Amino acid sequence: MRNCIFSLAAISSIGGTAAWSSQSSSVVNPPPSFVLAIRGGANEYETKFESAKCTVLEKASRKIEDARRKIVDEGTTITDFGSKADEICTAAIEEFAKSAPSEAEGSSASSAYARKLQELESGLDAPLQVLYLRQLSILREQALSSYKSASKASQASDYEAMLAADSQFLRGAESATRKSSTWTYDSERSALQSVMSDFASTTKKLTETQVQSSQQQSTAMQFLQHQQQMIQQLQQQLYGQSSPWNMGCAYRIPDTNFNLQGSYQQGRANFQLSCVPDEYAPMLGPNGFSNGVGPGNLGLSLNLSI
Repeated sequence: MRNCIFSLAAISSIGGTAAWSSQSSSVVNPPPSFVLAIRGGANEYETKFESAKCTVLEKASRKIEDARRKIVDEGTTITDFGSKADEICTAAIEEFAKSAPSEAEGSSASSAYARKLQELESGLDAPLQVLYLRQLSILREQALSSYKSASKASQASDYEAMLAADSQFLRGAESATRKSSTWTYDSERSALQSVMSDFASTTKKLTETQVQSSQQQSTAMQFLQHQQQMIQQLQQQLYGQSSPWNMGCAYRIPDTNFNLQGSYQQGRANFQLSCVPDEYAPMLGPNGFSNGVGPGNLGLSLNLSI
């Protein structure tokens, strides 16, 4: 009994000395180790569970690194990434649970175990969620590429192509999401739908511009045809009914520089006499290829307009 009173008096004396020291100096001395032992040895449990947590994280980080290499470095997706992420987390938690405290170790051990378990879950979920968001980005680009290809290659409407691309992204996103987590792909899906809507709007405007340009060209051609018809009508009124026959002929008089040309076009005849030196006469001899009218010095042309 005297020993217990002496121990309590010693503790009270130490506490009073520490309180006086805190008033006279800004430096606060930590409590002695035997005081921590009286409190339940919380540091001992913290160290124990921290060591177990680090060991489990080190093993799980190898699997996470393999997934990171495929998604980030190679730019490919992992099939059923959500299920595989759940397997990594479940295996790590089960291994950490082997170091769970017993009921005899008290509430201090249970509290330290719960804190380290929460830290373990956060340490596993954070890098896996980063890979999840990266895979969603890859899935979004693949769906957008499929939408562009479908809208160009087929006669289907943009709405049907958008539905197919959205379904493709939805299947990949659902398989990549952890079931027991707060992961969501709503923002990536909304971004994909927004990009597809903007692309469809741009394509529609381009198509409308092309159609409008074609209509303007067609209107211009119709105007020119109408003007041509009016010119033909005026010609008929001035010169009468024109003939559909168009003819022309040319004749060079042998051993001379005279060239005769005649033409008949739209009911009118035209004759022309010109003096054009024959540059090739010295090469053909005194009489050229033939004497008189022949294929060598007579040209004919015929044009029939209907």
